Amino acid sequence: MSYLKSPIVKFLVKQSLIEDIGPFDLTTSTVIPENKEITARYNARQECVVAGLPVLRLIFDELDPDINIKNLVSDGERVLAGRDIAVVTGNAASILTGERLSLNFIQRMSAIATMTAKFRDAIKPYKARICDTRKSCPNFRIFEKYSVATGGGSPHRFGLYDCVMIKDNHIAIAGSVKQAITTARRNISHTIKIEVEAESIEDVNQALEAGADIIMLDNMPVGDMIQAVKLINSQAITEASGTVTLENVNNIASSGVDYISTSAITARAGIIDIGLDVVRF
Repeated sequence: MSYLKSPIVKFLVKQSLIEDIGPFDLTTSTVIPENKEITARYNARQECVVAGLPVLRLIFDELDPDINIKNLVSDGERVLAGRDIAVVTGNAASILTGERLSLNFIQRMSAIATMTAKFRDAIKPYKARICDTRKSCPNFRIFEKYSVATGGGSPHRFGLYDCVMIKDNHIAIAGSVKQAITTARRNISHTIKIEVEAESIEDVNQALEAGADIIMLDNMPVGDMIQAVKLINSQAITEASGTVTLENVNNIASSGVDYISTSAITARAGIIDIGLDVVRF
């Protein structure tokens, strides 16, 4: 998973620090001695799948490269409540200035990884893979994608630029599923895949006729999904989407689709309760 190696990650972390600190950390600069050294532990206060530990290094590199970070677990590891997941040692002011931002990242990223793992586990024993959507938090998408992968999911397209994804409004304006795909194919490189929403078996037939690479079965009843998967017969990748929950995802997976996309693994993940406790000062 190379998401966190992207140059944009450092930029986003730096922007987050600028937003939070402004010209300076008023509280820390007026309360904490400049040369004070401390050790503090990041503690998971509820069971979770950990994600985001590499971001700690990125944050503290901006604040103070001399801060020592020791990860006690690895991203993707499931931990029980009460487990220490990382230890930081160094300048107290730098650690306290980065405390909230570092927690914001790993709390949110661990929540997404944890939710993804729940959906992944819920679709067993079926072959489908869980993936996310573009319903993401602005400027946090790359961290969400990483977290989905860490939780065992399969990240969907990153943005508007890396896949043609023809949705209902595109189809309405183009005139039909077939016409939308045909027009898109004429205007893109052979290296780019085309995904199209299909809301009915007729839409599936048009998608197949036009040569779609991926057919999204959007808000279809499971019975129709089963029929569509049989009709497609591996001529295209199949994806189910629309009102996917932990309660119904296993039933959806039973249709035989290749992928199930849901915004729930990001939009409804919330945060994991993780704290930073000073243990030596």
